[in-house]
Amino acid sequence: MANVRISKQFRFEMAHVLLGYDGPCKNVHGHSYELIVTVKGIPGVEINDPKCGMVMDFGDLKSIVRKQIIDVFDHALVLNKRTPVDVTNHLQQHFENVILLDYQPTSEMMVADFAARIDSMLPEKLQLVHVLLRETASSYAEWFAEDNE
Repeated sequence: MANVRISKQFRFEMAHVLLGYDGPCKNVHGHSYELIVTVKGIPGVEINDPKCGMVMDFGDLKSIVRKQIIDVFDHALVLNKRTPVDVTNHLQQHFENVILLDYQPTSEMMVADFAARIDSMLPEKLQLVHVLLRETASSYAEWFAEDNE
């Protein structure tokens, strides 16, 4: 049986700040993100298996991405943990979902982080092959497994 790729699309809202950036993104601003996750595997052929013919149940992929990404980052304010502590303390006192990351929260860095989070939860028989994170209608970052072997 041949390998087949399946993809699932997600949407979430998130605000961020690019610490030390030399343009307008140094200010708090938000995006309507689109996330597309693609996995590869061999469809099951066991006729008595309710997942027969599937690489992975789309619902299972949805559960993984929701738990690892959407439920964490949707409607969050995401900051680099190097943001001054008085600023982060103030924000955390007044807002419910402030996330401090070990990296600059650019699309490039987030797509790599999201790929690692998703990959860690996939069944061994599946391979994460592609993750696309669209920040605006015309701007996105992509992660490919083949570039990271």
